Amino acid sequence: MVSHSRRGLHHLRDLVNQDQQGFATNVYARLFSIEPSLRDLFGPSMTEMRSKFVGVIDHVLETIPAPSGQDELVEFLAQLGRDHRKYGIAPEYYNVMYQALMDEFAAMMDTDWDPETQQAVSQAMLLTTGVMRGAAQMAEGPVHWTADVVEKFRISRDLAVVRLVAQEPPSYKTGQYLEVKVPQWPKTWRNLSPAIPPNNGGELEFHVRAVPGGLFSTSVVKETTVGDRWTFAQAHGTLHLEPGRPVLMVAGGTGLAPLRALLLDMARRVDQLPTHIFYGARYPGELYDLAVLRRICATNPWLTVTAVSEHTEDPWWLDAKVTPSALGFEHRYGTLANVIVGYQDWSDHQVLVAGSPDMVESTRTRLIITGVPARRIQHDPLS
Repeated sequence: MVSHSRRGLHHLRDLVNQDQQGFATNVYARLFSIEPSLRDLFGPSMTEMRSKFVGVIDHVLETIPAPSGQDELVEFLAQLGRDHRKYGIAPEYYNVMYQALMDEFAAMMDTDWDPETQQAVSQAMLLTTGVMRGAAQMAEGPVHWTADVVEKFRISRDLAVVRLVAQEPPSYKTGQYLEVKVPQWPKTWRNLSPAIPPNNGGELEFHVRAVPGGLFSTSVVKETTVGDRWTFAQAHGTLHLEPGRPVLMVAGGTGLAPLRALLLDMARRVDQLPTHIFYGARYPGELYDLAVLRRICATNPWLTVTAVSEHTEDPWWLDAKVTPSALGFEHRYGTLANVIVGYQDWSDHQVLVAGSPDMVESTRTRLIITGVPARRIQHDPLS
């Protein structure tokens, strides 16, 4: 029976992956048919939600019949349940999702939906919904907290700095990122990294670049105004510094934000490890925060900054006020990954990388090839 159950879960996973979007669309259609009010909890576009949903189901169907990994799966589902509090998911809605999933699985498997397979799938989905529901109910702290925009200025046509003050000092760790919702998109959540450490004044700062085709980021850059109230949910991420080993930081564009927050936190203490940060962008004029790094360097001799740009000159639409050289920084040209691996041997360093998924993956791969142990390279989840 155990072997049959495992085959059933593997077969079901194969069926899901044959048409991921169709599977997700059908499950949500069943969900909203059983409980129409649930549709109002999500934004107008369900594309990203469906993609993540399929990823979760695929992970569950892969891990449950596997010889190991179940403990990690439970913690993953628990975190997912805590994350879903921000959508206003009531405990009873998990039963509705269980029913929608089971109905769709039965339809997909057709004549292969025998009692043993049904029982195995039922146990897997009861685990999934049960762990998520229990973790959400046991989670401590508020579901949401808010902060008001007190300053916003445009660095360039597609980059803005937004500063806010929270009603109460927020609870997150330096280097983490936060789930954020803005009034222009009241049902859409995105992850943003604070560029300053948490503080008793409740002050926050975010650096946001308008991503091509990104409605949320474009709205923040173009439409955010002083007085807007942003809503925040959970903090995520584990970027941190280990004692006893020199530090290499790699920041691409607005990926500087969490590393900048860590540097500001480090600057509060006099005894710090030697730290070298490579700050890169396409054009020299997009290295928007070099002046702040210059001020940190001025009083912290443990910090070295190298500016990196893929191009030597700015395009016509960029009006950079100060060049890296004028600020006294070394300026190298090329991609971050190429510049870093050609700079020196980093195998004795701990490494923190933040930026676009492509940059992070490229830099990580190149560093591993040159001898940096993978366990000493940190970055946030790639998505």
